[in-house]
Amino acid sequence: MSVVEIEEFAETLKLGKPLAGLDLGTKTIGVAVSDRSFRFANPRSVLKRKKFTQDAQALKAMLDADEVSAIVLGLPLNMDGSSGPRAQATKAFSRNYAALDERPILLWDERLSTVAAERNLLDIDMSRKKRGERIDSAAAAIILQGVLDRLANLTRCPGTRSICD
Repeated sequence: MSVVEIEEFAETLKLGKPLAGLDLGTKTIGVAVSDRSFRFANPRSVLKRKKFTQDAQALKAMLDADEVSAIVLGLPLNMDGSSGPRAQATKAFSRNYAALDERPILLWDERLSTVAAERNLLDIDMSRKKRGERIDSAAAAIILQGVLDRLANLTRCPGTRSICD
């Protein structure tokens, strides 16, 4: 498929199939996966980056194992909302990955997600070493949770907490 907007993304969701959130770094890809009811984002293991083809194969295998139906990719915009080099690299990754995988991809503003993840990990008194190993997946979970919260408000069935068909 391709990169889509939030409204189109909501229409493509498959009930009972989780979503994945990705925090794309230069050395790692943080991964989080939602529960099947689209309420909670759960961090997964971090993928160490190598070359695009290897990264894409490892990511696709991980998403297939979790039966993920769609992808949320954090878009690292500058604080003023403009796109810098990292945002351009993320957009290029999404275009290239979309050519290899039919799952829809939503680019989601990730400003301050890593800062929030760092604070959360500090709040639970995690050591510096463990924080370094888990920060990207924690940031991916924050990115994904933002989308899950938006989807719940965008497509909530009247009188329920689930996403409508």
